[in-house]
Amino acid sequence: MKILHIYPKNDELIRHHVRLIVDKLCEQADIRMVDNYTDFKQHLQTQEPDILHCHGCWSSIIARAAYAAERQGARIIVTPHGQMEPWIVGQQAVHEKLGKKILWQKRLLSRAYVIITLGKLEKENFQKLGWNNRIEEIHNAVTTNTITPAEMCRKLFDVYQRVMDSNTIEQLDMMSRAALATILKAGVTGDSRWCASTEAVGRTGDIDWRRLLVYADHENIRNYVDYGISVLGLQMPDSIDHYTGAYFPDSYALPKPLKELVGEYDGNETVYLVKMIRQIHRQPLLLHMLELTRELMHDNVNDDQLSEALGEKRLLNYTRSLMQVLSEQTQIDEGYMPVAPLDNRQTQQIRKLLTNHLKI
Repeated sequence: MKILHIYPKNDELIRHHVRLIVDKLCEQADIRMVDNYTDFKQHLQTQEPDILHCHGCWSSIIARAAYAAERQGARIIVTPHGQMEPWIVGQQAVHEKLGKKILWQKRLLSRAYVIITLGKLEKENFQKLGWNNRIEEIHNAVTTNTITPAEMCRKLFDVYQRVMDSNTIEQLDMMSRAALATILKAGVTGDSRWCASTEAVGRTGDIDWRRLLVYADHENIRNYVDYGISVLGLQMPDSIDHYTGAYFPDSYALPKPLKELVGEYDGNETVYLVKMIRQIHRQPLLLHMLELTRELMHDNVNDDQLSEALGEKRLLNYTRSLMQVLSEQTQIDEGYMPVAPLDNRQTQQIRKLLTNHLKI
């Protein structure tokens, strides 16, 4: 884990706080600190941090650094250090306060993976702004004896880990993604012979198992993944780092099985499949695509009837795009597709919705 701290150059109290964190966590992470934009740019290029931890929120330099790091793929954490308290905000010049709030300050704070407040009152006051609901309260060992430096840093490292365990599909390498698709197909079919190619899972030591399994938990597909791993006879590492949680966008909810959303199977396969596809059209989720793939593989599916019904519901073109995505995500064979796959702009939109719903 690579973490870069940036803080205001002339604030000695914040500098002391950051230095304490860096000294305590240097053995657990590649952790560094800067107090100016020139040094930040150099570290951004050489260290390529996973996380940029911003201290304070009134400096335009810190805001610029956050945007640059975000564009490079870093995740942003902000500790305001009390600078958003009502009595602090009230001291700012009106034109400066409004300009910074509207132009960049609100964006910086609302897009952060998490806001770390240093006390209960600061947390309550920040909650009233409604800018970001992902808030952690960790007292500052530099200014209070209610927490030890070791405990403060332990809690902070747990936050860093939760940030890295958020939206892990974004961090999975191509080999791990390919392995996931093969594992999911085995999990749907229950037979390794359906998996035409297992090269992607041939070197299990190269698979990012921890992120893969965390992603499976967030998508509520862990049962498919565990079963697929068993079917393929894969060996995972004996020990995987402990998972403590993650951060999610406000709209996130653990995906529910399709039958809870569209009802139980009523005996008419065509009607049931149309209901499933219509629900996926509303919100594409990987769990639902796995359930649809399994349903399409039933012997009683009438492709002609289904194609006609989809046309009547104006879902035919969407289903063609959906079949293309299914071929990538669940490796469904063309023989089980009711319509020919199509890769177009709508297909790209499905891919985007599927992969971005965990994104902060």
